[in-house]
Amino acid sequence: MQEKKSEHITNIQTARPEISVVVPLLNEEKSIRELSIALGKALSDYSFEMIFVDDGSTDSSWEIIEELSESNYNIKGIRLRRNYGKSDALQAGFEEVRGQYVVTMDADLQDDPAEIPAMVVMLKEGSELVSGWKKVRHDPISKTVPSRFFNAVTRWTTGIHLHDFNCGLKAYRREVIENIYLYGELHRYVPLLAKWKGFSQITEKEVKHHPRKYGRTKFGISRFLHGFLDLVTLLFVNRYMQRPMHFFGTIGVLLLIVGGLISGWLAYLKIFFGEPLGNRPLLFLGILLIVVGVQSFSIGFLGEMLNRGQVRNNKPAIAKKIGL
Repeated sequence: MQEKKSEHITNIQTARPEISVVVPLLNEEKSIRELSIALGKALSDYSFEMIFVDDGSTDSSWEIIEELSESNYNIKGIRLRRNYGKSDALQAGFEEVRGQYVVTMDADLQDDPAEIPAMVVMLKEGSELVSGWKKVRHDPISKTVPSRFFNAVTRWTTGIHLHDFNCGLKAYRREVIENIYLYGELHRYVPLLAKWKGFSQITEKEVKHHPRKYGRTKFGISRFLHGFLDLVTLLFVNRYMQRPMHFFGTIGVLLLIVGGLISGWLAYLKIFFGEPLGNRPLLFLGILLIVVGVQSFSIGFLGEMLNRGQVRNNKPAIAKKIGL
């Protein structure tokens, strides 16, 4: 009898769930249990798995995940050896998911698990990515104002008309997360990465947002700045990674032309009119433009000779896994 029960549990564990929920967390020991209960209730009509990714917590978060996993085969965990950041934690979870639909959410109880079923329905109806929109937010003004500015700039530069790129609650078809790779602060730009990979059915759903119940926010001005730098990097890499000469070479050629014209004009004045050039700032400008133009052209040429960045060699080191 015990063997049959064990075999039954094993079959349940190996069966592919319909929904995988990836929850990155850092020092959220007070909210993990409550979140797991809320997720269980919200997904009671589905086969599902919860993957908690402990991004180097220094509290008892991992011990709680281990305890929950032992009593519930739907709960699984990944523990990173140090704090890598949200994007790396999400990527570690993405590489373990088995569900047909993948949902990401934060562990601070501000995202509402009850929104997930409706988002999954939208995926089944044709959407490839559903992004949450915290229309009514319960965050301090120091977080909401920069976020609105950030979202406005991102909409303008990417052409993706979402109100809330920063919302952690998102739902994807499995093939979306199989074709993107997250690192740095790229979790904010999953819709953009998905669009570049050809997943154009990106929709938005207004979701309920709760006040933070435990702990304090991890948001800071440095993350805001890093997000903008990552956006610039993404836009540049997407347009010029495969053709760096188009960027650096164009700049180099323009500088060479302008520098050459200046130097040619000064040479004309010296040869035909005998004007002295040693004390003319324009001479040094012409030389500078030629030198910088040659350097820029050389950078573009070298870029064409290099392979694409070795991002995948920088995967986070995982200390433990449970239930996977």
